[in-house]
Amino acid sequence: MQQMHVPVAESAPIDAVITWVDGSDPRHRAKLNAYLSEIGRQPAAAAATRFQSVGEIDYCVVSLLRFAPFLRRIHVVTDEQVPALFERAQHWPAEWRDKLVRVDHQQIFAGHDDVTPSFNSRAIETVLYRIPGLAEQFVYLNDDFMLVKPVRPEHWFRDGKPVLHGRWRSAPELRWSRRLRARWAALIGRPAKDKRPSHQDAQALAARLAGYEHRFLEHDHHPHPLRRSTLARYFDDHPEVLRRNISPRLRDASQFLAQMLAGHLEVRAGTAWLEPSSQTANIKPDSLSPAQLVRRLRAVAQTPDLLFVCIQSLDQASPAAQATVLAWLDATIGRDPV
Repeated sequence: MQQMHVPVAESAPIDAVITWVDGSDPRHRAKLNAYLSEIGRQPAAAAATRFQSVGEIDYCVVSLLRFAPFLRRIHVVTDEQVPALFERAQHWPAEWRDKLVRVDHQQIFAGHDDVTPSFNSRAIETVLYRIPGLAEQFVYLNDDFMLVKPVRPEHWFRDGKPVLHGRWRSAPELRWSRRLRARWAALIGRPAKDKRPSHQDAQALAARLAGYEHRFLEHDHHPHPLRRSTLARYFDDHPEVLRRNISPRLRDASQFLAQMLAGHLEVRAGTAWLEPSSQTANIKPDSLSPAQLVRRLRAVAQTPDLLFVCIQSLDQASPAAQATVLAWLDATIGRDPV
């Protein structure tokens, strides 16, 4: 990426926000099981892998501290849980320890207590802008994201505008493949299936809210640079949209991605930079052979443009694959500053 002079972005504070849940916590399991009993079913959105943790949060936080030292604060959003990392952080240097802030769901869902407890990442993402004291410029990451090389403020913001990575695509319902499947199902009288809450559909719904009816900016797994005021203004003007998106307790096909709503609003207003290339390597260890996994990890280290890695569903990988990934993360990032 060509380096640019960015007087605003370099001087304005930037925060990071990470969402985290420990699905093995008995209290969390009890909350989820109580809700599943209430609705009388267990949809795919309640699959255990959506809530499991294999210590990814440690590497995510330390990678931000190590490779993005300009960050002002790192907000970890949880539901009455505290990552063990916070206890270890008491022994870290103050310049690292003091950046960590735990944010509870009760704070960001304040005034909407009837939709909690929430087990829905899309609902939680919708109210991240309500974090108390959040900087105007912030970067949102899931806990399976890690920085693997140094980044600069202008990787995320230039002149106060977020840098978005993606490509324009036709709205999903306009694609011939989907239209043909729908026509064939109607022809043979097949009943419509429950719509899967796909990532692309959620992005397209966000684009539609921002005024893009026939296309959307597809943003693959990548850290999301956001401006707090963009979402605050939109939801202040459209409280019913906020309410609809935070109401489902589990991920639902009716929901949009709030981070992509913000992105499309920025593009619409001319307040975003668009980059076509991704800087993220997406790795799903359980789908790779041992040799493939080693090659993928080695390629991340050797490719200068790859600044981030997303380790997807590490909990589903074999013990050997988990050990390979964790050893690589220890060598590349580490769990502690020293």
